[in-house]
Amino acid sequence: MISKGLALGILVLVLSLPAAASDNNGSAWQALRDGEAILMMRHALAPGTGDPANFQLDDCSTQRNLNETGREQGRAWKTFLAEHGITGARVYSSQWCRCMDTATEMNVGEVTGWPPLNSFFQNRSSGPRKTRETIEGVNAMADGAPIILVSHQVNTTALTGIYPASNEGVIIALPLSDSPEILARVAPGK
Repeated sequence: MISKGLALGILVLVLSLPAAASDNNGSAWQALRDGEAILMMRHALAPGTGDPANFQLDDCSTQRNLNETGREQGRAWKTFLAEHGITGARVYSSQWCRCMDTATEMNVGEVTGWPPLNSFFQNRSSGPRKTRETIEGVNAMADGAPIILVSHQVNTTALTGIYPASNEGVIIALPLSDSPEILARVAPGK
């Protein structure tokens, strides 16, 4: 006859196997928790491309914004990150409303608007400068809670070479460089 303690131990082991087997990115998550990597992500779903001609940074009504699905995607990060041992983070965001809203919906830390993460979709010539500012700025950050950057497809692609889907993140080894080491591509529900 199996003791209650042994039965409980077996049950816990069995229940944890699917979760462990479904995530092959354990070392990437560990690096993020340990401050040896960052998570850079594209904002959640905001239908359309680019921004309207009348775009104004300080007026969300002139921008392409998250829809309700995008807001739900942003909220899904809180649970997803917690499942990987991250309950608080330093969150830096593009000042575009769709990024700030994604970062806010994540609800894992105070959100700081950071201009190097602003989109250069309409002005591609500023891409190399913004990428360099992102690399230098991140590398100068002090040790502390995990770092999450919420930005745009063009910014993430310029740094990583990866074309992320809406609401997809890339865990990148530190220090950042012109050819960073990509540890994992991650997103809630994937």
